[in-house]
Amino acid sequence: MTKFEVHHGVVSALIRDNIDTDVIIPSREIKAVAKSGLGRGLFAGWRYLDPNSREENPDFVLNRPQQRNTSILLTGENFGCGSSREHAVWALAEYGIRVVIAPSFGSIFFSNCVRNGLLPVVLDKRTVEAIALETINDPQKQLLEVSLLQMTVTTAQGHCHQFALEPLAREMLLKGLDPIALTLENIEQIEAFQLNDRQIRPWAYLSR
Repeated sequence: MTKFEVHHGVVSALIRDNIDTDVIIPSREIKAVAKSGLGRGLFAGWRYLDPNSREENPDFVLNRPQQRNTSILLTGENFGCGSSREHAVWALAEYGIRVVIAPSFGSIFFSNCVRNGLLPVVLDKRTVEAIALETINDPQKQLLEVSLLQMTVTTAQGHCHQFALEPLAREMLLKGLDPIALTLENIEQIEAFQLNDRQIRPWAYLSR
């Protein structure tokens, strides 16, 4: 998993509340359990006029020429609600999104973001809308800086907004650790426990 420390990127604003995981990646776009290929299905119901021919909707924000290389998504409340499909995060990540900024998130979606190296940032609705206004006219020049080291979001005009993140989630993102890698950080303690436990409960380690 890629470490996240500081990211500078193009912003796209999709300010709608209650965008669920079926909108982020419609079920028809999920043809396998693999992560690869899901980026093409991101927001397929809005991004394409025809999901079969893949004719693009020119009015959809991610299809606008000035926002083709978006890596930071501004959105509305309760983003990622609905089903717990991890494919929604995989689709965002494969498309190139590194940060999603919203007033609130679906709880499982939020956790899935952290587990997959995508930073979910919670800022109040007024701040999200203010950032959208600052970046809308020239997104290629009005880049946003998101620093997990400083826990800040800073606009090209210098407006700085602080955010919070649970310490364990922050550590996972900074170090680029998925849950398995995080567990293996404590391998010495795990092995010491097993060695001691074998002395106390030898029957539990008998081969069947």
